[in-house]
Amino acid sequence: MRRPPRLVLVLAAAPFAAALVAGCTQGGGASGTPATTSGPVTASGAAPTAVAVPGDSWETVDPRAVGLDPVKLEDIAHAAEQGKSNCLLVSRNGRIAGEWYFKGFTPTTPQPVFSITKSLTSTLVGIAQDDGDLRLDDSAGTWVPQWKGTPAQAVTVRDLVSNDSGRQWSTTIDYQELIAAPDQTAFAVALPQERPPGEVWAYNNSAIQTLEQVLSGATGQEVSDYARERVFEPLGMAGSRMTTDRAGNTLTFMGLQTTCRDVARLGYLMLAHGEWNGQRVVSSDWVTEATGRSSTEMNAAYGYLWWLNREGVLAQPLAASDISAAADPTTRHGQLVPTAPADMYWAIGLGNQILQIDPGSGTVVVRLGSGEARPQPPTFGVADASRVVTEALVAN
Repeated sequence: MRRPPRLVLVLAAAPFAAALVAGCTQGGGASGTPATTSGPVTASGAAPTAVAVPGDSWETVDPRAVGLDPVKLEDIAHAAEQGKSNCLLVSRNGRIAGEWYFKGFTPTTPQPVFSITKSLTSTLVGIAQDDGDLRLDDSAGTWVPQWKGTPAQAVTVRDLVSNDSGRQWSTTIDYQELIAAPDQTAFAVALPQERPPGEVWAYNNSAIQTLEQVLSGATGQEVSDYARERVFEPLGMAGSRMTTDRAGNTLTFMGLQTTCRDVARLGYLMLAHGEWNGQRVVSSDWVTEATGRSSTEMNAAYGYLWWLNREGVLAQPLAASDISAAADPTTRHGQLVPTAPADMYWAIGLGNQILQIDPGSGTVVVRLGSGEARPQPPTFGVADASRVVTEALVAN
């Protein structure tokens, strides 16, 4: 059970935080043919909804064949191009309904996606829990012996994926000192416990990097190998890899190198509630926990390292396409994108790297672009990506 918040101290994301407002034979059916997998059983006990995931290679169809307006999609793609995008991919029912590349990028061009990495890390935590290697309410100190006997021993794995761990945070620490450290895990682990867990919400890169030590200790594998074996290979994400710091530690808060199409595959894994062509990759329960509800009362817009469109207290001063760089203790009530469905959710990285998943319409949208710390207009953010559902969707 989550402990009730006693003090709400809101820390806005700094320049390198997420900017708000991807084929092997196991990866699908026959080449170019989307494979059908079952979604979760509904709360009413109804039969599971079939979710088509991509095959070993992608099939491209006329947008109208999957209920999308091609004129609207071209308008959205134009906005993406004007907004300094490298690529935009719109998919429904396991097929590509529209795909655009700019500035020399191609479907096989890998690029950094910054904090989209966090949502991948969330999935790895879910897989480790499914295997019984860890539990969310375990003390992270089980695998971080430096924390035993200190206030940090109270920090659970759940606190780390909810971003309410109370670990020390500042813009200088997270976006200068952490980045410069040759051993980023050791740096993050050695930071002091600033407040008790569950009292504050902060977009804390250093705290999330400590999950590298938790995951490697719990699973007995390098996190990069674990991601390759448990996610990339089953999904056919051949153009993806997790990178390391200079000491060889996998970067769990950023560092994923991937392609627009591979990011979409990760989106389909979530849309299909963790199943891929009959293979269970991560449990449906984990997907629901991570993305189906807010992980803390202090920020309705956050699950377990995924951004949500739930209405409630928002712990950051949000704009349609960016988070302010300066720390700001104000909060407001609302949604990230009020015009979009409440169950829409995103993985978001620096400079508006976006993976958008809409369970209601079964659409996956990916936008990758310039890694600007503070995106300057024109740009393309989550409100723009949501137009695929709010404007271009014409048939269920």
